[in-house]
Amino acid sequence: MASEDGFDDEALLARTRAAPVLAGPLPHLDPAAVPDAPGPLFAEWLDEALVAGVPEPHVMTLSTAAADGTPSARVLILRGIDTAGCAYDFAADSRSSKGRDLAANPRAALTWYWPALGRQIRMAGRVDVLDRDAAARDFLGRGARARAAAFAGTTSTPLSGPGEYDEALRAARDLVAAEPDRVPDTHTVYRLRAQEAEFWQADPARFHVRVRYTRRPAPQGWTCGLLWP
Repeated sequence: MASEDGFDDEALLARTRAAPVLAGPLPHLDPAAVPDAPGPLFAEWLDEALVAGVPEPHVMTLSTAAADGTPSARVLILRGIDTAGCAYDFAADSRSSKGRDLAANPRAALTWYWPALGRQIRMAGRVDVLDRDAAARDFLGRGARARAAAFAGTTSTPLSGPGEYDEALRAARDLVAAEPDRVPDTHTVYRLRAQEAEFWQADPARFHVRVRYTRRPAPQGWTCGLLWP
């Protein structure tokens, strides 16, 4: 039956459920062979995704919560890797919704999903703000178009339409051309230091393998165990 907006929800759901899922072939994860800490396993999986040609393997979902507990999630790009510390960097405008969330509640989660390999990685932990040198290196390492877009307006605030954006972008391009080393005061690099990490390897037979790491107080390292799929 079609809904008021003209969509046949049941038919759409049926087509969605008929789409192939975890068709394989997929890699195997041997729980007995995983490293003692999650950082090296993440690096290994990311390297394998790059070799396999997985599209945009550095793209991840950042989940935050506001001071009142309201959750929010968005997709962004991995900006830094600390394998030994199991810590991962991302960048944002501190005035954006994610920046405001992290100022009020500096804990977050990161999720990577690579369907071609049937792999999902989840990291959760405290988020710290890196220094201004890190912010400058990240920002100035971007292309001129990306830097101009950052100067064009305040992320997550209302926009009247394409005309307003085009006008602001033209002014921002002029600014970047005149001051190529300028960095927005609000451009911020954040680092999530994982307290928990979970690696999920799909199996077409549905015996999915889930390995969870939990960080213990220093210098005790990590605990590691299996979860029911």
